[in-house]
Amino acid sequence: MPKLSEVCHHVRSKNAGPFWITLDFSFADQQAFDRYCNAPAFDPATIGQTMNVDASLVKVFRVPKLRVVKVSYPRRKPQGGMLERDMHGGQQYVRFLDLEMA
Repeated sequence: MPKLSEVCHHVRSKNAGPFWITLDFSFADQQAFDRYCNAPAFDPATIGQTMNVDASLVKVFRVPKLRVVKVSYPRRKPQGGMLERDMHGGQQYVRFLDLEMA
């Protein structure tokens, strides 16, 4: 079964304000997007479990014209706090790269 890193053309994470992180999963072509955009890896329960956040707060947006799946979830601690390890949210995507796609 292919991993997310093998089916996505580009993966990134970034700040979505001081309390949220947004992930962008881009696909190289429409066929790949159509095949994987509804994969369990993009399910709020999977995202919640992977990032240790409440799945009911996870937001998933599929943008077919751009061949992108966008996922937003709340940070466990606000940006810039004393224990913040990734202030810009740029490393959060790494946990998703090995998720298996259905």
